[in-house]
Amino acid sequence: MRAKLHHVILAAMIVGAIAGLIANEMAPRTASGAPNAMLAWIVTNIAEPVGQVFLRLIYMIALPLVFCALALGVAGIGDVRKLGRIGLRTLLLTVVLSGFSVFLGVMLTKTIRPGAALPPDKRAALMERFTAQAGTTLANAGKAKTIRDALLDIIPKNPLQEMVGAMDGSSPGGGMLAVMFFAVMVGIAITIVPDKTQPLVALLESMYEVVMTIINMAMRLAPVGVAALVFSLTSLMGFDIVRTLGWFVVCALGGFIIQMALVYSGIVALFGGMTPRRFYSGISEAMVTGFATSSSSATLPTALRVTQENLGVRRDIAGFVLTVGSTANQNGTALYEGVVVLFLAQVFGVELTLIQQVTVVLMAVLAGIGTAGIPGGSLPMIVLVLQSVGVPGEGICIILGVDRLLDMCRTVVNVTGDIAIAVCVNRSESRAAR
Repeated sequence: MRAKLHHVILAAMIVGAIAGLIANEMAPRTASGAPNAMLAWIVTNIAEPVGQVFLRLIYMIALPLVFCALALGVAGIGDVRKLGRIGLRTLLLTVVLSGFSVFLGVMLTKTIRPGAALPPDKRAALMERFTAQAGTTLANAGKAKTIRDALLDIIPKNPLQEMVGAMDGSSPGGGMLAVMFFAVMVGIAITIVPDKTQPLVALLESMYEVVMTIINMAMRLAPVGVAALVFSLTSLMGFDIVRTLGWFVVCALGGFIIQMALVYSGIVALFGGMTPRRFYSGISEAMVTGFATSSSSATLPTALRVTQENLGVRRDIAGFVLTVGSTANQNGTALYEGVVVLFLAQVFGVELTLIQQVTVVLMAVLAGIGTAGIPGGSLPMIVLVLQSVGVPGEGICIILGVDRLLDMCRTVVNVTGDIAIAVCVNRSESRAAR
C-alpha cells in the first residue's frame, strides 16, 4: 500500500532531526563555542538551499492564492448580508479563542514560573549568541505603527504595491491585511453586479486551479525539503538551548496541547457538530504541513483542500474563513506571546501588576490578529508587548534559540484554530439555510 504524503513528510522530519542531532554531537565545536565550520558550511550551502527550494515554491503562489481564494469565497457567498453574518461569526469566534488562548498561556506561565530557573550565566551566553538576531528584531519592532495607523493601512492606497511587499514586510501600508481587504472588496463588488462579472469570476477560478496545481507539484518535493530544513535546525542548535530553556518549552507546549485537546475539541463538538476524532483525523495532513513549514500562509492550500474534502465544509466558507484566518486568527501565536512576555518578565525580575497582565492579554490578542502568517512573523510584535509592560525588549534574544521549534508548534495551533472556526461557521450557515 502506498504511503500517504503526510506520513512521508512526518518520516522525513524524523530522519532530518535524528541526522541533525547526530551531526551536532559528532562535529566538535570551536573553542569559543561556535558551530563546527564544516557543519556550518554544509547547512548554509546544501541543507538550507534544498529546503528553501520547497518553501519558495510555496511562497511563490501565496499571494495569488490568497487573492483568488478570498475573492471567490466572498463572491461565492452571493449575498452581502450573508457575508456580514459569516464575517461577524468568524470575528466573534476569533476574538474569543484568541483571548482564551492568551489567558491560558499567562496562567500556565504564572503557575510553572519557567523564567525563575534560568541560570544567569546561560542567560548571558544566549544574549551574546543571538545579539545580531535580536538587533534585527528590535529594528523591525521600532518601525511598528500606532494602532491608528495600522487600522488605516488595512485600506490600501496601492494594492499592487502592497502585494509586492506583503511577504517580506517591505510594504508601505498594511501588507497582507491590505491585500486581503482589497480581495474582499473585489468579492463584494462581484456580488453586487454578478451578471457583468462572470468573465472575472472565470478568470479567478482558472487562476485558483493553476495555483492549486503548482501546490501539488511543490508538495512532491516536500519530504526532501522538510528533512533538509529540520536538519539545518537541529544540527546547529543541538540539545543545549532546549535543555537550558526546557521549562519554557514545556510551558509553551503545555498551552498548545491544552488548546488543541480541550478548547478546539470542545468547540468543534459543541458548535461544529463533529467528533474530535473525525476532526483531527481529517486535518492531520494540514497539521503536519503547518509544523513542517512554520507558516499559516504556506499551509493554506493544504488546509483548504482537507477542510473541503475531508470535513465537508462548503468551498465559499472555507475560502473566506481560512484565508482570513491565515493572517487574522493566530491563536497559537497569541498564546505564545503571552507565555514569552511573562517568562522574560520572570527572567529579568519584573513583577507585572494585574493591570499589566490584562494589558499583555489584550495586546497579545491584537498582535495575534496582526501577525504575518510566515516563520518568525510574531517576533517584532512580541518586542512591542514586552516594552509596553516595562520588560527590556533586548530580552527577546534569550528565546530566539528555541523560537523556531515553537514556531513550528504554534503554527499547528493556528491552522487547527482556523479550520475549527470554519467547521463551526459552516454548521451555523447550514442551519440558517434550512
